[in-house]
Amino acid sequence: MTRRRLLLLLLVILVLLQFRLWTGTGSWEQITSLRRDIAQQKKVNEDLNLRNERLYGEVRSLKNDLDSIEERARNDMGLIKSNETFYLIVEE
Repeated sequence: MTRRRLLLLLLVILVLLQFRLWTGTGSWEQITSLRRDIAQQKKVNEDLNLRNERLYGEVRSLKNDLDSIEERARNDMGLIKSNETFYLIVEE
């Protein structure tokens, strides 16, 4: 009789542990979800790092190269030098 009780107790403990493994905190489902979230966040971080590198390059260029400053002023602010003539072409 005591063997049956022990066997039943061990079976109940096994079922409880399996239930927690599949559905509780730290379950396989939660771990899989967290790994998926981590992979997505790593992709976002990688994209942001590439964007930051481009911006750092642009800042270095603007700090060190007068031609890049002039190009930026011409494109963004419409810079025209005193000896240049501005022509505006209007399309119909």
